[in-house]
Amino acid sequence: MTPIRHLLLEESAELLRNVLSSFRYDLKPRELGRIVRVEKGVLKIKGLPGVQAMEVLRLPAESRAVALNLDPESVGAVMVDPEERVEAGGKVFRRHRVLDIPVGPKLLGRVVDPLGRPLDEDAPVDTPQRWPMEKPAPRILDRAAVRIPLQTGIKVIDALVPIGRGQRELILGDRQTGKTTLAVDTILNQHDQDVICIYCAIGQRAQAVARVVARLRERDAMKYCIVVSATGDSPAGLQFIAPYAVTTVGEWFMSQGRDVLVVYDDLSHHADAYRELSLLLRRPPGREAYPGDVFYLHSRLLERATQLNREKGGGSLTALPIAETQAQNISAYIPTNLISITDGQLYLSPERFQRGELPAVDIGKSVSRVGGKAQLPAYREVVGQLKLAYAQYEELETFARFGTRLDDRIRQIIERGRRVRELLKQDEGDALTPPVISTFVSIL
Repeated sequence: MTPIRHLLLEESAELLRNVLSSFRYDLKPRELGRIVRVEKGVLKIKGLPGVQAMEVLRLPAESRAVALNLDPESVGAVMVDPEERVEAGGKVFRRHRVLDIPVGPKLLGRVVDPLGRPLDEDAPVDTPQRWPMEKPAPRILDRAAVRIPLQTGIKVIDALVPIGRGQRELILGDRQTGKTTLAVDTILNQHDQDVICIYCAIGQRAQAVARVVARLRERDAMKYCIVVSATGDSPAGLQFIAPYAVTTVGEWFMSQGRDVLVVYDDLSHHADAYRELSLLLRRPPGREAYPGDVFYLHSRLLERATQLNREKGGGSLTALPIAETQAQNISAYIPTNLISITDGQLYLSPERFQRGELPAVDIGKSVSRVGGKAQLPAYREVVGQLKLAYAQYEELETFARFGTRLDDRIRQIIERGRRVRELLKQDEGDALTPPVISTFVSIL
């Protein structure tokens, strides 16, 4: 061996010894779980003793799940990605963070899923901020009274069943009675009201969601709107987290002092998705097979809608949840729960819809428990006892159909009621400004 080669070997050995002496092993323990069972979007996992509720879990093939059941010997998780690539025996690791969603102004104009992934064939949402989907509702001391009206542009609502910013007003009725149309018209009327609007589709057909998006784009409303979609083809886990994700996005804007309107379309499908997940997780069923905490499911969601006081920025989040009834049964389990949680309801009658009395709002069964305090003074002065007079007209109209002889006073009530009914009719997308609505109501 030549002296030069020997010198190079000694230098290489010395360099290797220095590198090895400076190297330190940095071992970190990781909790490992194993998938025991995969069943329609629900996983049973052994292991992961330190996992927390709503924590994100990393599955094989970069899929994700959310821990929902924390049993002593296993973990029940819900898939938020397709389950085709997940099999029993696969490894599961913790992500050490709860489920969250990107928030910020870059979401405006976008169509995304509940995890913030784009559905509009555009670039991913590039925002550094992420907020957890499950958050406690604002404290009572952080809230302010509802005093500012949310103008819908719909005569029958703004005049007789007003909605205030920060209110929770339920829209319910049978299928095909105009519930979504009513909500979308309200969104379209916010074009000059400085209100951020978020439409959340839960369990809807993809075609119906596409029509809503097309209508918003046609009216150039996407500049102040966000659409979050979890269609009926999406995993039940995505449908379950969709309204919480939407509320978190709205809360970010509310924390910036903005007014936000959120439409949940609809919470009946959300309850059905939660029932499906609960039954697959082997939770004890209750009434109509819903789990015992189905009331808490929606109460903890809708309690986050509020009007903040000035110390907290003065923003507001108005919720318009939609619920579907069966055969006009508003006393069913889920509609009754939602009625007791919200601050009023707009009931859409199928009979009115079939007669062409649009919007088909049943004034007698609709009420706003808060919005009257936020109603414009001009409305309050001219409306007066209009709602009571209209209810009397509907009752007398039933007797008039039998050909009963009526005195002049009753005929005047019926005639005035018919004029009220005709003036309250309004075509889809025909939003009116407050002065025009005041003029209409004063005529009555």
